[in-house]
Amino acid sequence: MIDPTTKLRTATRRAKSDVANKLISMFLHELSRKICRDWHVTIEGEEYGNLVRTRFGNRCPYCSRLLTDTITVVEHLDGMNRQRVGLHIPGNVVVACRKCNGEKRRDDSAVVLTLAESGWESFLSHDGTQCGPKCANCRYWETVWENPAERVTRLRENIQRICEFRAEFREFDATMKPLIENLPLVLVKLYSDCQAFATNEIATMLTKF
Repeated sequence: MIDPTTKLRTATRRAKSDVANKLISMFLHELSRKICRDWHVTIEGEEYGNLVRTRFGNRCPYCSRLLTDTITVVEHLDGMNRQRVGLHIPGNVVVACRKCNGEKRRDDSAVVLTLAESGWESFLSHDGTQCGPKCANCRYWETVWENPAERVTRLRENIQRICEFRAEFREFDATMKPLIENLPLVLVKLYSDCQAFATNEIATMLTKF
């Protein structure tokens, strides 16, 4: 059993990391606005909302649950963090159920992915045939589709559906391919610089109190 005070120590250590991650999210949002301001379709427009709703049948793109029957969240297929370097741009933004959004974070936060190159595809690749028995995401999909054959089929179908959705945005690949080569290094530096700045500023302020 985990000592409850261990959680307190972990939370304290995480504080500066949370601030750095928030700064990365802010940077990625600002970069997104700059990149897609001249695109033919915008996320805020009715056209994009209708397109997402139509392509996925008003269902979660991951588990196919009807969105009218669950709590929904705005979802970034490639997570907006320093590991997945996703952006808030057409082709990467969909609507998903909150449950899948939470479960997918395991893949989005992993430094190295083994099942696929992207967090969203890795999440949908946990079909019970490639991971060990303790894999939490494989166990999650077992609760969604109990039958193994159906589970494999449905997950593959949803991977294909998302790929087809992304293919509709010609600007997406043209934008992301050059960014993916350089942006991770920029984000790692931003993360490190933010933590160093926070450490120094806190130390300076503490001398005044």
